[in-house]
Amino acid sequence: MNRLESFHCRTMFKTAIVAAIAAILCGGPSMAATQAVKSGESIQAAVARAAAGDRIEVYPGTYHETVYIDRDGINLQGIVEAGKWPVLDGESSLNDGILVSGHGVTIERIWVRRYKGNGIMTQGANNYRILRNVVEGPCFYAIFPQFGKNGLVAYNVVHGSDDAAIYIGMSDGVDVVHNESYASIIGIESENSRNILIADNYIHDNVMGIATTLLPGLPVKSADNLIIRSNYIVHNNAKNWAPPGAITAGAIPGVGVLILGSDHTVVDGNVIRDHDSAGLVIAETNFFVPTPDDKMDPFPDNAQLLPNVFLNNGSQPAGPIKDLVEAAGAGGGVDVLATGKGHDNCVAERAAITSLGINHYADCAPTATSAAVLTMRPKDPVVNPAYTPQQKGRLTYLAVCTGCHTYDSKLIGPPMVVVKALYGRDALRLANWIAKPTHKRPDYPEMPPQNYLPADVRLAVATYILNELSH
Repeated sequence: MNRLESFHCRTMFKTAIVAAIAAILCGGPSMAATQAVKSGESIQAAVARAAAGDRIEVYPGTYHETVYIDRDGINLQGIVEAGKWPVLDGESSLNDGILVSGHGVTIERIWVRRYKGNGIMTQGANNYRILRNVVEGPCFYAIFPQFGKNGLVAYNVVHGSDDAAIYIGMSDGVDVVHNESYASIIGIESENSRNILIADNYIHDNVMGIATTLLPGLPVKSADNLIIRSNYIVHNNAKNWAPPGAITAGAIPGVGVLILGSDHTVVDGNVIRDHDSAGLVIAETNFFVPTPDDKMDPFPDNAQLLPNVFLNNGSQPAGPIKDLVEAAGAGGGVDVLATGKGHDNCVAERAAITSLGINHYADCAPTATSAAVLTMRPKDPVVNPAYTPQQKGRLTYLAVCTGCHTYDSKLIGPPMVVVKALYGRDALRLANWIAKPTHKRPDYPEMPPQNYLPADVRLAVATYILNELSH
């Protein structure tokens, strides 16, 4: 049995959540047509032929292309035969593996590797499912749902990301369950998102394990109602290789879980062990990201640290964590470290952990548990409205551009105030540059071409950026 098969077998029937997911995955009969893609054929050509709701079966072989799914209800299903997978290989030259803007799309059992940008990304898509895939780097984000609602990311194996391996950006109602993530800067990150369940994942050998973050400069100004439960988070001590100036360059090696500015975050029933800096860090956004944003509250409130297992954490703290520990005269390792800011936070089993900065935390209620929450996904699919061209421009900005840009601070690409100053009111020139960008600034990575977007959509988003976008 190989490593991938072993991992799936270990997690197949682990908790009651699995039964709920299985019921969803094995739903009612389908009336969709089926298309087969064999080795040597094009997956994108099959997508172009497909009608909404069709199933595209991809057979074993190696495919060198970017797949863009812009229609609803497509089921992109990899067929694994005798252990051989369909492999989508970017050859370290293509930017993205699979991009999804259609709603109700399923991506399952595709092996995605060697894309410079994203392995699998959704862009404003709702009701999506990303299941049982393997995504390996080098890439930027392995799995990146952005600005969508009602998503399921389950049973994937991801590694080799230069940022977060699984990155949930500005999303609502997403379950991230039963994945394995390793050899990346962050194993799983939920950024400026709400109603997120991160459960039953195996997160190991990254720079940092799991992070829930509230970052400045983005259009969504909150991160709220997050559960981190029953994960095995171990030995996330890799040296940070992010380039200087990148926001992830501030990720401190050796942190199991980071709560950065997010509210109503529950940490429950995890095994958090063998982290050099600390098992769990709770801090205000400004502790890591100095750029202020007066439209958001950077302090983490209403955190619940319920019973977890902490083992062998904090023996060799680094960066500002080391500074705090040394200033406090703390020794012997720290399981939980907090910067002291935030309100209405609580901790259970206080005596069972070594801690710094949580003396003012209340005791959690003895009966407090997150076990009743089996999913954060809404009961019914999200209704997907039709958009005017102007609305489509704003949605594209939120779903695509904000993955790399904020309004007035550095994220990955330059701030949008710089772009607005450079192009003035010339939306057509910006739209053309979006389709075929050049590398202008040595202190920023090269922007990937967005030529998969239709010309009218590129013009709509350029018009929105230059004429309507404000802080």
